[in-house]
Amino acid sequence: MDDRAISAALRRHWEASDANDFEAEHNLYREDAVLDYPQSGERIHGRRKIQESRFVQPNKKRFTVRRIVGGGDLWITELVLSYDGVPSYVVSIMEFRDGLVAHETQYFGDRFDPGPSRAHLVERVG
Repeated sequence: MDDRAISAALRRHWEASDANDFEAEHNLYREDAVLDYPQSGERIHGRRKIQESRFVQPNKKRFTVRRIVGGGDLWITELVLSYDGVPSYVVSIMEFRDGLVAHETQYFGDRFDPGPSRAHLVERVG
């Protein structure tokens, strides 16, 4: 699969994630894919278990992709994932093998208030 095809597949993946289309969302993963959540210390083995872990998650989820960058077998998506309207900032690192995701690592960061010491240096966004 070339870079254009992977980029398009990633966009379809995140669109399916946002639509709660759990079948289409997981078409991108190998059967033996691994998903890591380093902040919680969790690792999930296998496409079906990854899919089930997302299906049983009770919160209303919304996905907003900010950008997708990558090439070859390594792709990174920066997105905002809102659970019940509360945003988390997420970086998803996907490693591909034979055109499908073999390993994904997701890092989550919550919003925080800006530091007053740098208020005169920054522009507020979002």
